[in-house]
Amino acid sequence: MPLPKPEYPRPDFDRSERWLSLNGEWGFEPAGGEPTTIVVPFAWETTASGVRRTWLERAVYRRTITVPAEWDGRRIILSFGAVHHATRVVVDGALVGTHTGGYTSFEFDVTDAVSPGRASELVVEVDAPADKREIPHGKQRSIPRDDYDGVSFTPTSGIWQSVWLEARGRTYVASASLRGDSLTGFAISGTVAGDAVTGDAPADVSVVATIDGRETTLPADADGRFEGFLSVDEPHLWSPSDPHLYAVELRIGEGASADRVVATAGLRRIETRGEQLFLNGRRLYIRGVLDQGYWAESGLTAPDDAALARDLELARELGFTLVRKHLKFEEPRWLHYADRMGMLVWAEPACPSRFTPESARAFEEQLPDMVRRDGSHPSIIVWGLYNEEWGLDWDIPGSPERAAAAVHAYDTMHALDDSRPIVENSGWAHVRTDLVDWHYYDEDPATWAANVAALASGEKDSFEVKLGPDFLVDKSFYGSEDFPRTGVPILNSEFGAGFTSLERAWHVRWQTQEIRRHDRFAGYVYTELADVEHEMAGLLDTERRAKDWGGLSPADINAETVLIVDLVPQRAGADIAIPAGPLRLDVRASHHGESALAGVLLAAWTAPGSQAPPTDREAADARAELSVVPFVVSDAVTLALPAPGRAARLHLWLDVDGATVAHTFVDAAPIEEPNRRGARAS
Repeated sequence: MPLPKPEYPRPDFDRSERWLSLNGEWGFEPAGGEPTTIVVPFAWETTASGVRRTWLERAVYRRTITVPAEWDGRRIILSFGAVHHATRVVVDGALVGTHTGGYTSFEFDVTDAVSPGRASELVVEVDAPADKREIPHGKQRSIPRDDYDGVSFTPTSGIWQSVWLEARGRTYVASASLRGDSLTGFAISGTVAGDAVTGDAPADVSVVATIDGRETTLPADADGRFEGFLSVDEPHLWSPSDPHLYAVELRIGEGASADRVVATAGLRRIETRGEQLFLNGRRLYIRGVLDQGYWAESGLTAPDDAALARDLELARELGFTLVRKHLKFEEPRWLHYADRMGMLVWAEPACPSRFTPESARAFEEQLPDMVRRDGSHPSIIVWGLYNEEWGLDWDIPGSPERAAAAVHAYDTMHALDDSRPIVENSGWAHVRTDLVDWHYYDEDPATWAANVAALASGEKDSFEVKLGPDFLVDKSFYGSEDFPRTGVPILNSEFGAGFTSLERAWHVRWQTQEIRRHDRFAGYVYTELADVEHEMAGLLDTERRAKDWGGLSPADINAETVLIVDLVPQRAGADIAIPAGPLRLDVRASHHGESALAGVLLAAWTAPGSQAPPTDREAADARAELSVVPFVVSDAVTLALPAPGRAARLHLWLDVDGATVAHTFVDAAPIEEPNRRGARAS
């Protein structure tokens, strides 16, 4: 069989000169079942694994490995991208290490357990409890069930990211952090490792860092830690429009036993100033989408490398500038693609679903590994932590102990990395955070518009949240009376509504414009990119195919410049009733570019469902001059339109020097009345 996922797993921390993939077919011994085979790195619940077993709680993987003879004299490292949940690794009958945590990467030095050129048996024993409530598991389904079981999915158990061997120097760089937020060079720190018994102790060695041909020597201390600053001549900043990456070579020693790794990083600074976000000193507005990183045949594991890259490309094609990777450490290759293409990332760990002191500790134990592996990616501009009080029993305001757990998680993360904004509990009930984000779902356009306006003005700081079919509560931005009500950026990080694909496209068009109507907000994150199992909220289906959007181009509503129409739409396909006479319509613009725009707003009635406005400007039924400055919604301009005389689509577009920079539409159709049984007439 072809080797699954054959690419080197860490292009951001590249040792691909000497590595060996262990993906492929392994022996598999499910507890209480007959031995069979499994395809690594796919979870045993998935079709791609060849096993497709759900609620199996224990299994043993087995295979033969042979370290290449030419690696003799180097340290041999066995690496795991991720294994859920508890792992015990044995080589030729000898225990080489254990690990607990289903999302974090880990590795073992197996130099003393293998002989280059000779076969060894590798055994990986995995425990994956069905009851996941007190361990980090994100949206994996649990038995007993989570409180949020309705939005949980098939579990991901066993090996679910790549496994590989690599050869390193006798003393080697074990970790390295590169932070480019100075914009003039990289603050670098890390650790070296070796074996004191064989004379490979990490003390008294130096790491030579090379960037653009310039070398800097970084001595390691007695504990193997090194740090320093690598300045850059003529700094080239990383940004979404110009995602420049630097390659930094880290080397220890010379000759056959030397160690060499190439890390990639970017010069960029993300910061908050009052209620605004800035990237490299320029105002930033987030236009994001939530992505859960599930695939139909392979679960949490991307089926191949192309699928990882394609999801980012699709998000960009839909107009999004940020992806919130939800409750999951995505593969480093995905983050590397985001770095290369300039897609911003909101990264967050999986959380437990029930609060105990032990579950809070297990949650925080992930954080150092997340920062150590992923912290050098310039694409990551937000660290998320808890989500919607999951793992805090939906009770931050009512429980000082749970509020303290959220604060402690923030403080822990801030001590690990203070170079990015941190959100301690995404959605509501904030007690210590750098961003006040909110999750709000509403099916009624008028209620949505009114509540969003009240949240923007400060008139309200709470909104209704449906935590269950019959469980409706008010949730506030704030979980503490002491949290400041102004001075921290506010943004939406989950919204969306509608049952059918047409309804969802209709809601996203109007709900997004209402967020853009209010300059106070620093951005939004739409839910979601693609469907997952029974959750059909995606703009795309599970196979990443476009749905029927009713003529909407999502890129229009997520554009740098959008039009805002002053009306409350009635229903999908019928924003307004067919006008009986002339129609007057007020329209505004929101613009997040670097300079002001001045152009002509055009409007034209066309056939229902038409995809685009007329190409001939002279076909417009109305026009008006419109100007807009960055980050300030324009004053309304009024268009006077003739009645269309029939069902029609009114296209609205802003023309600047012959180019269309913004576009939306309004559908005029008969407004159906509910039938006698309370349903819409068919």
